[in-house]
Amino acid sequence: MSTPAHTVPAGGFRPITSIVASVPAANIDTDQIVPARFLKITDSAGLGEHAFEDFRRNPDGSPRADFALNRPDRTGAAILIAGDNFGCGSSREHAPWALKGAGIRAVVSTSFADIFRGNALKNGIIPVVLGAADCAALHALGNSDTQVTVDLAAETITWPGGSAQFRIDPFARTCLLQGVDELGYILKHEPAITAFEQARAAAGGKA
Repeated sequence: MSTPAHTVPAGGFRPITSIVASVPAANIDTDQIVPARFLKITDSAGLGEHAFEDFRRNPDGSPRADFALNRPDRTGAAILIAGDNFGCGSSREHAPWALKGAGIRAVVSTSFADIFRGNALKNGIIPVVLGAADCAALHALGNSDTQVTVDLAAETITWPGGSAQFRIDPFARTCLLQGVDELGYILKHEPAITAFEQARAAAGGKA
């Protein structure tokens, strides 16, 4: 069964508490998040195993033990701490598909490419923009079992000894918290839309 292109968490987005994985390189583009050779598929099934494929594997195909998402102590990490300008390059939606398939629910960076940020939100991944000092503090947790919490409702990220506010597009935030996509949001207002259309028709088509 194909996975829908846009998927938001069923029942609404809840706070994420997790260890973090640190990938500090700047300017990681969407081709590095998921290489073009994996774009033949039209759904997200199985893409997670190819997230950061060329970072994760040596030329002979063996896994690189030093890459964050390959390390046994990072198993289950749902929060990725990334370098500056994350998700630049092409507009491929496969990039957030791959991240989500790899278990990532939030990415923290000092900045994101605009199209990647929009695609991430549509697929239930929170792009958290923080200042350089806060990002550095979170990168430092990439070798520990420290838990970090991303709370979308409060728009806060907290860790032992620190916390920060972030901002998410209000409409995207509403959809994620309600567990609906754009179409689902519209359908939730169907009774009001129907009433408006009926009133407009009764008035001779005038608003």
